[in-house]
Amino acid sequence: MEFRIIKTPSQGTLDILMRRKGTPASQRPESIDAVGLVQGRLIEMVVAADIAEKTVGVTVEDIRGSCPQNMIMLAIFGDTASVESALRAIREDAEGSKYNADG
Repeated sequence: MEFRIIKTPSQGTLDILMRRKGTPASQRPESIDAVGLVQGRLIEMVVAADIAEKTVGVTVEDIRGSCPQNMIMLAIFGDTASVESALRAIREDAEGSKYNADG
C-alpha cells in the first residue's frame, strides 16, 4: 500500500477528489483540514476503509480509477490529527498483516 497526506489541500485538489469520489459530489465532507490518500489492492482498501471509519473525526470516500467499478484509492478527509491517526492505524494493521495472514 502507498500512503500520502495533504495538509491544507488547495481548492483545485479538493475539486478533483470530489469529482472522482464514489458518492454524489453534493455530499462534501464538512471540515477538510487534511486529506489522507491510501492506494492499494481492493482487499486492502476495504480493510483500510473499515479501520479509518473507526477513527473519530474523519470521513472516508472511495476514489474511482479509470474504470468506475474499480476502487483502488481511499481519501480520508478531516482535521490533520484525525487523518494522521487513521493513516497510522492503517499502516500498523498492514505491517501486522504481513506476519499474520489470518488478520
